[in-house]
Amino acid sequence: MSLATNYIYSSRDHKFILKEWLDLGPVLGSDRYKNSYGIDDIDPVLDNALKVAREVLAPCNDDGDALHARYENGRVKTPDSYKKAYFFVQENGLGSSNKDHHDESALPCSIFASCSEYLAAANPGLGPYFMATTGAAGLVQKYGSEKVKQVFLAKMFSGQWAGTMDLTEPGGGSDVGDILTRAYPTDAPGVYRIVGTKCFITGGEQDITENIVHLTLARIEGAAPGTRGISLFVVPKYWPDEKGGVGSFNDVSCAGIEHKMGLRGSSTAVVSYGEEGHCRGYLLGDPPGEDGTGQGMAQMFDMMNEERMVTGHAATALATIAYNNAAQYASQRIQGRKLTNPKGGRVPIIKHEDVRRMLMFQKAHIDAFRALIIFTYHLLDLAETSTDPEVVKRARATIEVHTPIIKAYCSDLGFLCISEAMQVYGGYGYSEEYPVAQILRDSRIYAIWEGTNFIQALDLVGRKWTMGKGQVFTAWLKEIAVFVGKNQGAPGLEREFAVMQEACQHYQDIYRTVGGYAMTGKLELAGLYATRILHATGKLICGKILLDQALLAKRKMEEIGSEHHDYPFYQGKVASARFYVRNIVPEIETTLKVVKDADTSAIEVPEEALLLG
Repeated sequence: MSLATNYIYSSRDHKFILKEWLDLGPVLGSDRYKNSYGIDDIDPVLDNALKVAREVLAPCNDDGDALHARYENGRVKTPDSYKKAYFFVQENGLGSSNKDHHDESALPCSIFASCSEYLAAANPGLGPYFMATTGAAGLVQKYGSEKVKQVFLAKMFSGQWAGTMDLTEPGGGSDVGDILTRAYPTDAPGVYRIVGTKCFITGGEQDITENIVHLTLARIEGAAPGTRGISLFVVPKYWPDEKGGVGSFNDVSCAGIEHKMGLRGSSTAVVSYGEEGHCRGYLLGDPPGEDGTGQGMAQMFDMMNEERMVTGHAATALATIAYNNAAQYASQRIQGRKLTNPKGGRVPIIKHEDVRRMLMFQKAHIDAFRALIIFTYHLLDLAETSTDPEVVKRARATIEVHTPIIKAYCSDLGFLCISEAMQVYGGYGYSEEYPVAQILRDSRIYAIWEGTNFIQALDLVGRKWTMGKGQVFTAWLKEIAVFVGKNQGAPGLEREFAVMQEACQHYQDIYRTVGGYAMTGKLELAGLYATRILHATGKLICGKILLDQALLAKRKMEEIGSEHHDYPFYQGKVASARFYVRNIVPEIETTLKVVKDADTSAIEVPEEALLLG
């Protein structure tokens, strides 16, 4: 039994989010989309993407896991089936072309992200090849000179040339400011000679596309030290010829690829630039100013933050496919008798209490993740299409707050959801013959990619909490508190809103307590509790969002009646909110108690004690 033959997915929740819960009217009615898409187009677009995922991408997922991306004589060979699937995605508008602002068929971000979720779930090893190309093309479009855009954009939008993001260096890890890759001016305006090495580069070498365009961070000779002096360069594997085609080798070579526990079809490469002294790259934007400050980090963070949302969404996609398989297995696996009827017949394990708890744990989290993510993409749509400066400002501020939560909370808890799916299977789940084993292996990288989750936690506590002198985050918290206060006593959800009101107070207390630590110079406590605070923040916003959906679902249930085929779906939305708020949200109080206790044993323990095992 393989993952390819168990691609179980539905578009129902996305249709609920896009057509019933969110108001896409302002986006679809904007100048950018009013002549392209309407509400009635959502169903066919989603259904087509789901069909592509099921029939084109899922069948070659097993090839990626079994055949791997293989390094041979300086080149990387990917499974043959990957090539057809990659170009099918690109040619059918589900890949890089969606970044093209001049493409009238490009989808709003919220709808495109929904489609991308199906693809990520169907083949997580293939997805990074076209997803990284999409992000890289967006950066070239935004920051490239007219010449750079003319040379690279069309081929990147079509997927004919792939794109990568090259930050990390051997020994440097996430500490980008210490990079050693250097850039030296040449006689050609805007062209620099590049020398250095990068590692952990997703898609850094492959045989799918005829060229690979590396967006590479490097320090121009004489620029300031640290992240301040970094610039960003477009470094193709093959230097384009005068006609814009693949020209001569640009001295960009692959020194090897990683042997990974998951995503084995996705090559993670060590890339060397200028071993023969002939590597060139185009500078994006302007060279460093008189103070040595480059534009590279700000530019790269455009793509980095986008990829952080993609990463949290991919974790959600894999958690969904694991849950769907586990739920189906639980409904079919006959084992044991009910505790309430020990002399009765054997029953499907979905009848057992703890299996139902595990399934609800997964469903509630997945419903929350997806709602948070698609809502945030909807804010991105508003930020890009609204003519109201205040709407744009509020949308961009909320996106900033949500990004580290989506990346870290969804990937951390998504992995736990997949672990629970494996537990539903019991011993069979640990066997590679069943799909969850590969899903668990594949998903573990998401907590590491695009800045480890501790970096996301520090970003939340150190930057998002203090944006606009704290006013941005205070407004974000107030919006949740106002929603909860307004709905106290909502029929059938009285207890849930009471729990959320307590949670808002507990979170405010966490916020004040950690702020007090910072003011008294105890910064190490902020670092010590940052991850747990991020999780508490995720629980708070997810509880709010699920209750908002539950209010809508209860109204729908009253409208359609219990005999309607959609009634169980809406029941599930209410159950997700009830379970999450009553079982997960109260953990915020535990975090408060831990933060207030201010235990520093992890900091104070001698390193020798940690090394003794």
